[in-house]
Amino acid sequence: MQSSKHEQGLAARRRELVERSAAQRAALAQAAEPIRRKAAALDKVVGHVRRNPVVSALAVGAVALLGSRKIFDLAARAITVYLLFRKAN
Repeated sequence: MQSSKHEQGLAARRRELVERSAAQRAALAQAAEPIRRKAAALDKVVGHVRRNPVVSALAVGAVALLGSRKIFDLAARAITVYLLFRKAN
């Protein structure tokens, strides 16, 4: 009889711990979502670099020769022209 109460107490404690663990896992997964999105974006970039090493080398060379500020200015202009062209069509 005594061990039955003890076993019931242990079972109840186990249920509480399992529920708390599930809640903590859910909270952790929710908190990590922004990091997961950034990691997925980085993974896409790394995959692109691995599949296209020549293009990546050219991009790095362009940054080295022209400087990152000049590349940024050119990229901003290219994006603007592209969006205007796309909107016109």
